[in-house]
Amino acid sequence: MRIENSFIPVRGVGERTERSLWDAGVLTWESFDPSSAPVGEKTAESIETFVADSLERLDDGDARYFGEVFPSGERWRLYENFREDTLFFDIETTGLDSSRNDVTTVSFYRDGETTTLVRGQDLTTEALREQFTDASLVASFNGKRFDVPFLEDNFGVSVDAPHLDLMYPCRRLDLTGGLKTIEKDVGIDRDRPDLSGRDAVRLWHRYDRDGDEEALDTLVSYNRDDTENLANLMDVVVSSLHDDSLGPFVDATESDDASPPPS
Repeated sequence: MRIENSFIPVRGVGERTERSLWDAGVLTWESFDPSSAPVGEKTAESIETFVADSLERLDDGDARYFGEVFPSGERWRLYENFREDTLFFDIETTGLDSSRNDVTTVSFYRDGETTTLVRGQDLTTEALREQFTDASLVASFNGKRFDVPFLEDNFGVSVDAPHLDLMYPCRRLDLTGGLKTIEKDVGIDRDRPDLSGRDAVRLWHRYDRDGDEEALDTLVSYNRDDTENLANLMDVVVSSLHDDSLGPFVDATESDDASPPPS
């Protein structure tokens, strides 16, 4: 699923109308013909205006525009267009209260490269802002409720790019529980499945109190696994949501195209 398959941002187009367009073979903006589309004249005009606007925004790589016009529950559709510029991130902390506890490590994964910032070394406001500045799309798991408030309270850093919190599309697929539970459910492996968030707190204290570098190395590895696995989970989620929404209509079109001509 790509942005160009989507009509749901258009005023007056809901899920049912979008599916009726797909069912009529209107699978992309390019295939929309107002004279034959199964919508009223006013809606057709709205779609034409939206498509003209959006083609220009897409050419400009304006992810923020699409983050604003797409319903929050449908922002997963932005991923295929902005895959290479999506910034996955995850934090570790000393506790659950952003007003009282500290961020210890933050890992970022983007286009095959992982960066980890460590408290007391290179984890600074400037370094965080540099990571977030040019991201088209950011992705996390429960980041809206946990990671972002911590970064705001500890560093005054705000996340301005469209934010795809994978916890919510996972729920649409009946994938519930924490990240590690969901990873197991969908078959994603990690190097240290025995470690948990509580272990991450203990590892930090061993490093901070005792200077245990091995504990820090393990914590960083754990944080990096969390972050890199978000990209694997994203692929599963986007593919599954595509199959549940646009997939049947694409399959039907491909089946029609493959059918032999009548004798």
